[in-house]
Amino acid sequence: MASLRCLRELSRRATTVLSINQTRLISSVRRLELPGTSITHGIPSQNRSLTRDSPWYRSQGRHFSSKTKDTDESSEGEDDDDEDYEEVEREYSPAEKVEAAAEIGYKVMGPLKPSERLFKPYESVFAVVQIGSHQFKVSNGDSIFTEKLKFCDINDKLVLTKVLLLGSASQTIIGRPILPDATVHAVVEEHALDEKVLIFKKKRRKNYRRTTGHRQELTKLRITDIQGIEKPEPKIVHKPSKAADTEQPEAELVA
Repeated sequence: MASLRCLRELSRRATTVLSINQTRLISSVRRLELPGTSITHGIPSQNRSLTRDSPWYRSQGRHFSSKTKDTDESSEGEDDDDEDYEEVEREYSPAEKVEAAAEIGYKVMGPLKPSERLFKPYESVFAVVQIGSHQFKVSNGDSIFTEKLKFCDINDKLVLTKVLLLGSASQTIIGRPILPDATVHAVVEEHALDEKVLIFKKKRRKNYRRTTGHRQELTKLRITDIQGIEKPEPKIVHKPSKAADTEQPEAELVA
């Protein structure tokens, strides 16, 4: 890449030096020529106007282009990652943040307060939610990892609005494609990075090998509640006491 850039720079400078020398030679010849004629190789001829429309100016103004067939083959095995591009983060207004979050499938309700107790015991209800382009089957108390959600911080309360299905032991509700009255509540626990994935690229017979790594940014959510379906009442199972277990064998012995 560096050698190709040097050749291009040298060729550009050579063309500029040649054009300057030719213009100086023409100006010196004009001083010696008669009015109305010009001397070219010892033969008088009419003056040539050096304008951009003349073919002589076009021929002298040629330069080497980087997009030629010769350079395409040599630059086939070069990496385009040498140039650094500065990414500028876009600033969103509050209304744009709400719209972007709604397109992904969630809504930020604010930070979690220390006095709030959102975590409940397990309930036999499940839901299928869509966040971005991924779908998750969740129930109360589950934790899921999604692609990083931009507009939320740790300990923020979220409402997942794109609920596709609700189910319990007694009924199942299917959306077409979304259930408008169903919501799933969650809390942001952390922003983390996934395991590193290696990307290897190779072009045979071109001496081209590139190895890069990628770690996907993730957001961990904890499901706190599912609303929009009748929840069965929890069954209370009474365990027999130890005193009752000890009394029965004694009664049998007496009999």
